[in-house]
Amino acid sequence: MNNWYLSDFNDVFKELNSQKEGLTNDEARERLEKYGQNELQGTSQKSVWKLIINQFMDVMILILMAAAVISVLVGDVSDAIVILVIVVLNAIIGFVQEYRAEKAIEALRNMSAPLALARRGGTETRVEAQNLVPGDVVLLEAGNLVPADMRLYEASSLKVEEASLTGESEAVEKQTDALAEQDLPLGDRVNMVYKGTIVKDGRAEGVVVATGMQTEMGRIAQLLQESESQTPLQKRLAKFGKQLSVIVLVICALLYGMGLLRGEDPLLMLLTSISLAVAAIPEALPAVVTIALAMGAKRMVKQNALIRQLPAVETLGSVTYICSDKTGTITMNQMTVQESWQPDQIEVPQQDNLTKESMLLLCISLNHDVKKDEKGLHLGDPTEIALVEYVINHEGYLVEWIKKYPRVDEVPFNSTRKRMSTIHQFGDKYLVVTKGAAEAMDDVSKQEPGPILKQAEELAAEGMRVISYGYKVLDTKPAAPDADTIEADLEFVGLVAMIDPPREEVKEAIAECYGAGITPVMITGDHPATAKAIASQVGILRSDQDLVVTGRELGKIPQSEFEDKVESIKVYARVSPEQKLQIVTALQKKEHFVSMTGDGVNDAPALKKANIGVAMGITGTDVTKEASHMILLDDNFATILKAVREGRRIFDNIRKFIKYTLTSNAGEIWTIFMAPVLGLPIPLLPIHILWINLVTDGLPGLALAAEPVEKNTMKRPPQSTREGIFNRSLSVHIGWVGLLMGAICLGTQVWSMEMDNPKWQTMVFTVLSLSQMGHALAIRSDTVSLFKQGLSSNKQLAAAVAFTLLLQLAVIYVPFLQDLFHTQALTWPELGLCVAISSIIFFTVEVEKWVKRRRLNSEQ
Repeated sequence: MNNWYLSDFNDVFKELNSQKEGLTNDEARERLEKYGQNELQGTSQKSVWKLIINQFMDVMILILMAAAVISVLVGDVSDAIVILVIVVLNAIIGFVQEYRAEKAIEALRNMSAPLALARRGGTETRVEAQNLVPGDVVLLEAGNLVPADMRLYEASSLKVEEASLTGESEAVEKQTDALAEQDLPLGDRVNMVYKGTIVKDGRAEGVVVATGMQTEMGRIAQLLQESESQTPLQKRLAKFGKQLSVIVLVICALLYGMGLLRGEDPLLMLLTSISLAVAAIPEALPAVVTIALAMGAKRMVKQNALIRQLPAVETLGSVTYICSDKTGTITMNQMTVQESWQPDQIEVPQQDNLTKESMLLLCISLNHDVKKDEKGLHLGDPTEIALVEYVINHEGYLVEWIKKYPRVDEVPFNSTRKRMSTIHQFGDKYLVVTKGAAEAMDDVSKQEPGPILKQAEELAAEGMRVISYGYKVLDTKPAAPDADTIEADLEFVGLVAMIDPPREEVKEAIAECYGAGITPVMITGDHPATAKAIASQVGILRSDQDLVVTGRELGKIPQSEFEDKVESIKVYARVSPEQKLQIVTALQKKEHFVSMTGDGVNDAPALKKANIGVAMGITGTDVTKEASHMILLDDNFATILKAVREGRRIFDNIRKFIKYTLTSNAGEIWTIFMAPVLGLPIPLLPIHILWINLVTDGLPGLALAAEPVEKNTMKRPPQSTREGIFNRSLSVHIGWVGLLMGAICLGTQVWSMEMDNPKWQTMVFTVLSLSQMGHALAIRSDTVSLFKQGLSSNKQLAAAVAFTLLLQLAVIYVPFLQDLFHTQALTWPELGLCVAISSIIFFTVEVEKWVKRRRLNSEQ
């Protein structure tokens, strides 16, 4: 039997072969052997060596390791060291990340109570919680951590905070009667308590129905053991690495073969081919990616987003769906009174100049259990705190009411009556103040309930929680007050409606989401009416086609039908952990990149499965934080948008680096590959190729990671998940600029040789290096001119270009470097000519951007 909440507790005892006196010690021992210990199990751990080896199985890493070996063979040990350092750094990062899932399971284990008060053989005794078994009777009181899943059979004013499982922070009033409705969500199973939740008030007794991995917490632990999604960057780099390895091998083989056919020195051609292979592989790419992500993560911390995994920074740029919790993320996580309502005529006691309005304020100020801590902050039930803060901030409130009308007795709230009454000294008489749900007050009030209930329903339809107040005056204090006599013939005073309101900045953030091609979805444990009202206020629900679905409705929809509808559903209410996982999976099947936010343990599996799991830093549990990729330090939805903007910036900058380095590599390949075809000698030596690859490609390329965010970043759709790093525009650019770069280098070679200039090789070397510097400056934006951007908007790049130019001049003019690099000092006219020829690349790319601007303006 799994639906224990549907059964009478006597039937539960029979099913478990137990009784209120509890199990005997022998029975408990036998069941412990049968069911195992009441603790959560982790997945079997991989060996350290296997984890280390896994870090070197990526295609790009294997190519880089081959490049390092080649560099050693051609005598370039420094290049090999740089490559190996990059590979080792990446391996360390990957190795550390492998422990995340196990840490999440450990955090779940830590949420288990160490000791529990059980009744065994009729005697109450402290038992280690891990030794509890199904059938054990456990006693609970305020402050206890619930040690196992239990069916209650006795409860007195019991309130349990189930936020870790349901996501809703308000404590739930518990009772013991069997429930009639099938498939109730956890938050509505009011005769059950669950492992890892917290008893906030009252006391209870219950029988254990599930332990260990069979508990609701255990089911979540099992879900956490599922594999994670690969980030878009990981997918794109893997694809890119495979493509590049094939291209490089083909080009090098062709070059070597052509050189042999022309009668070139086999050793020289081998070294040249190997050097070109090293040059063609952008070994700085992993470093640029890591640096870009680390810089992005550093910037994001300043905006209250803490990154736990570096690849998550870039993943944010590809997000197409943000599935967000409601409470505390979209809303303020603070119940606030929005309005009150009173009928035209109310009978008010003829005492202390009380009016209709002040009578309602008086009732609110007297009927509550809110206390103040040492700092003056209110402690207690969130609903009561909202009522107290509303009344004390009202101009009609009088501070002396509390002392003037002291409480002398009370009838506590319970979930059957749904009312709470307090009795106060009222001069020489006694004032009874009763509050409760509107429908629970209609049969104890003197007034006609119709108009009152109609008003309450209208307020509830707006997603608000409605509290009704009534009072009566007694001549004498009851000796033993009971609800039947105290809560009768009440004078209705008014209704108070409250809600957890949306954060001010969220509406703008939701609008920005839609403008950026991102669909926001609300997933909440709250009631559908409240969820719908908040979603409408902030702009998540924009048309009649946007659907609101409850967990129960979702459970009845066939999977295929749900997958067809999933893009139309904008609000989910009362959903289970499995359903949250189901939502993420269905969206991913539609090729969406999904961000999921959450704070409770119930959110952890979905956060882990999502492409980017976002945990709450203030209200989030340790389990959720361990399962997440990113933590919101301010629990604010708007912060996610800031992180998305940063993610897009980083992807743009990585793509700019690839555009820069592959265009440079293409220019080198065309220059070396076409020279033999045109009957020219090889224009560059291996040392020249490796110098350009390490210095000219490296420093400006790394500086591109610091490029500021472009203005239109959040006004365009996310990067398509089907599209690799190369889109059509990037491929075309690499093709024509690389070809042009090769052409001007070969043109320089032909002209210099025609002029019998013995420095032709130094001039080709210089033109190629300088043209790449001009290209780095020109590609900072796809459309905005460098003359508009200015050099100061990326000082790192300006410094890198200046430093690289100085190094290039040093290679040409410093004598011992001339010997090392086989260069010759150029005259000033020759150097000026090289600068002029190389600037062709800069100006042609600027023309390309001008054409793009014209096209965009005409389309708009």
